[in-house]
Amino acid sequence: MKNQFVLVFVFFQISLAGFGQSQSPYKTSFKIDAPIVGGGVAVSGLGLYLISNKHGLKPEEVAGLTKSDVNGFDRFTAGNYSESANNLSDIPLYTSFALPLALIIDKKAFQSGPQIFLLYTETMAITGSIYAMTAGLVYRKRPLVYGTEAPIRTRTTKNASNSFFAGHVAATASATFFAAKVFNDFNPDSRLRPVVWGVAAALPASVGYLRLEAGKHFLSDVILGYGIGATVGILVPHLHKKNNNLGLSITPTYDPIAGNGVAVSYTFK
Repeated sequence: MKNQFVLVFVFFQISLAGFGQSQSPYKTSFKIDAPIVGGGVAVSGLGLYLISNKHGLKPEEVAGLTKSDVNGFDRFTAGNYSESANNLSDIPLYTSFALPLALIIDKKAFQSGPQIFLLYTETMAITGSIYAMTAGLVYRKRPLVYGTEAPIRTRTTKNASNSFFAGHVAATASATFFAAKVFNDFNPDSRLRPVVWGVAAALPASVGYLRLEAGKHFLSDVILGYGIGATVGILVPHLHKKNNNLGLSITPTYDPIAGNGVAVSYTFK
């Protein structure tokens, strides 16, 4: 049984690291990328632990809050609350998670499916770790706390201090921009590229709007979440390109004495 497990693990490693790389614009290494994924998951777990240990707001503390306590840029959403908008925001969120899977329709991308899956997992792990740690360490009251429309039990829970930053928006943007970037790299001459990028931009924007209406986040939370998600979604596949335009490359190396490692290089242009 142990030998079978090792055999399966080795096959899985070879599949993710090498399958379809000759036809793919990306270069990946299981020995490098898998630890990044594992680290992202571990940091996310720590962040979720910190979130679960945050304290809720006291009723008297909530009663003393007013919209004027919010900075001028974000004040227009203070007091917002909509359960229907909150529920609706889950639809584009979950839809975005499936978008990268639609890449299998593309014959070019299909041959590099395991490699794309590894990059997608890495993308979401990085975004998740950034969000979880930030939400776990930062106390920022949600907009719904500054009004009376939301039930008092909703305004006093520990979740009411998780406004910074917009996790729904960040996750959606990571998934959609990742899908658009990968489609673009496999199909640089496709006429569908403007449509694909348009959908990638629109889905997280719709989530952001609904989260504002729901009173879950301020505009600054949404903008930051959108920016982080889009950046990670684009950068992860781009940094793995065999020839990226940034002049930055991250590749696995092997030294007979030192062993395995990572080479990070930057070419000035």
